[in-house]
Amino acid sequence: MSKYHQPVMLSECLDGMNIKADGIYVDVTFGGGGHSRAILAKLGPNGILIGFDQDPDALQNVIDDDRFIFIDQNFQFLKNNLRLHQIGKVDGILADLGVSSHQFDDAARGFSIRFDADLDMRMDQSRSLTAKKIIATYTEADLHKIFGMYGELHNAKTLANLIVKSRQINEINTVAQLKDIVKPIAKRGKENQYFAQVFQALRIEVNQELDVLKDFLMQTEEVLKPEGRLVVMSYHSLEDRLVKNYIQKGKFSGLLEKDLYGNTTVPFSMVSRKAIIASEAELSINNRARSAKLRIAAKN
Repeated sequence: MSKYHQPVMLSECLDGMNIKADGIYVDVTFGGGGHSRAILAKLGPNGILIGFDQDPDALQNVIDDDRFIFIDQNFQFLKNNLRLHQIGKVDGILADLGVSSHQFDDAARGFSIRFDADLDMRMDQSRSLTAKKIIATYTEADLHKIFGMYGELHNAKTLANLIVKSRQINEINTVAQLKDIVKPIAKRGKENQYFAQVFQALRIEVNQELDVLKDFLMQTEEVLKPEGRLVVMSYHSLEDRLVKNYIQKGKFSGLLEKDLYGNTTVPFSMVSRKAIIASEAELSINNRARSAKLRIAAKN
């Protein structure tokens, strides 16, 4: 498991879950099973843990335990799959968003700027949309939109125009080809940071990550018991903003809604007032924790 992915802020996540020995919990981003194993260690014989993961590679980490149920689905389908397994309300849900260390380290998946590979970036290998297809077929306006919104790149329009002109000359199929094309418009000395933002935008679009996150968050309101815990760890500002707004307002933007008497009606109460970040000790051994923000809420 440690080779697959080292769990980030493990003790903080477990504390946030407020685990009861006979409770029912869900780890919607099972991956290497690090968080799941730690949750199971706190459960008694009647406790239940359900793990979700759409990545076929996660199957090699499935835990052999009668208290554990593995569901090879995207967590976008949380509610329906719990119903299929005759699971009613649950006591806690954990989501560790983003790409696992394993996925970044597997060159063939095309997630990492460190290796040359086909531009893929699919978390679910059965999907047809790849990063290569986006680069080859999206209009300049659509490329401008995703690089601006999801990559938060200030020169997204220039980048989109450069890609469209370049693909008219040669196909752009690999990580190395894309990096060579965009390098001239990256800030000197900050090329890797620029590549990371470009790749983030493509990965979010390929996997529809923000739409999936919204669907998931809205379902947590329905499947959590009163006082049940929602623990979500995100790795970039776009995800964190959605999580923060939903916990605080019950929606993803706009003002708090009030009833006729001026009372606010929100599905969650914040357990941690601010996002929790990793300790210096953890940062020294797990660099991936550097961008992680953990938010904890309780169902009202």
